[in-house]
Amino acid sequence: MGSGYQNFDYQGSDPMPGSIEQPKSKSTVTFLIVTLLLTIFGLVQLYSASYNEALLNGVPHYYYVVRQLQFVGLAAIGSVIIVFLPSKVLKAFAWPLALAALALLLLTVFTPYGQEKFGSRRWLQIGPLPALQPSEFAKLALILLFASYQGKPKKILLPAAVALLYAALVFLQRDYSTMLLIVVIAFSMLLYSGVRLAKVVLLLLFLIPPLFAALFSQAYRIRRVASFFFPSLDPSGMNYQVNVSLKAIAKGRLFGAGLGKGTYKLGILPEVHSDFIIASVAEELGFVGILFILLLFFLYALLGYNGAKRMIGRDPLLSALSYGVTTMVLSQAILNLAVITALAPPTGIPMPFFSQGGTNMFVVLIASALILNVLRHANRKEEAR
Repeated sequence: MGSGYQNFDYQGSDPMPGSIEQPKSKSTVTFLIVTLLLTIFGLVQLYSASYNEALLNGVPHYYYVVRQLQFVGLAAIGSVIIVFLPSKVLKAFAWPLALAALALLLLTVFTPYGQEKFGSRRWLQIGPLPALQPSEFAKLALILLFASYQGKPKKILLPAAVALLYAALVFLQRDYSTMLLIVVIAFSMLLYSGVRLAKVVLLLLFLIPPLFAALFSQAYRIRRVASFFFPSLDPSGMNYQVNVSLKAIAKGRLFGAGLGKGTYKLGILPEVHSDFIIASVAEELGFVGILFILLLFFLYALLGYNGAKRMIGRDPLLSALSYGVTTMVLSQAILNLAVITALAPPTGIPMPFFSQGGTNMFVVLIASALILNVLRHANRKEEAR
């Protein structure tokens, strides 16, 4: 979706040529059903993948899924409000949320409140409050900030500068996967804002040297990249997770071993309830289960991008917002699938709706509420014509 897509302004009352048309009033309900299915399916699979890990850690078997449900509940409360917010209110919150996300990132990097786990300083722990991952909020705040500058090409560099600042702070956290997602979001929003592709490519070429310098600045990152491209040179087994993930997927075959009957989650596949949860799904539900998940994500993306298309020329902010959050969720899902199928090196990217991680779950559900908001506005505007 480039700049030409943004300049298209359809004014007719008939269905857009080439569009997948359905009754407009049903698009909101369909998206809500898809989101609920992904959420429920994700929680069921999280319990299946995590109960053994919970018991090994000396906590109840439902520990991880209950923690996830707490964030689902918070997101549900917030979503009820967000779905009905007008675009003017969303625009008014753009800079306050962007600055709040910046403050949280700074606290994570430069204060003792930042907590390091698995080699990354991603988490912020303040007192008795649950640990949060500020970079997840930053992605959503960045999309809203870009959306608030739609129709202002001369000022679009302001959110681009914020994106660079976010990316730099996330890099200092050693959270390179989220840094990559922030870059992807920024470039996709620049293109959607009407910035010429040549300028975006030029900016990307400008950023490639420092990114590569950062990538190869430490030995363990060099080993990780080398082990991905040359598995035979991996004596320390850095690709162990990916190799075991592929075995779990292969074991599932067409219909899988059955829900809850997988064995790779029993201490064989590390982080099976987190980044590699889809491998557990494949083992238990087989190709059919994975196909169902892919279908749900396809419908999710189709409806999200369709909402963006329908609001072009009517409300640029809502159009860009739907495009941005859909791209965020879809990019995250694609990258996670690429990792578990050995198409990309392990990056620490969770699978939306499925992986254990309260902050990510909260942000994904709030993003879904924003898409629902856009679809609701699109329906109202079309019914009023």
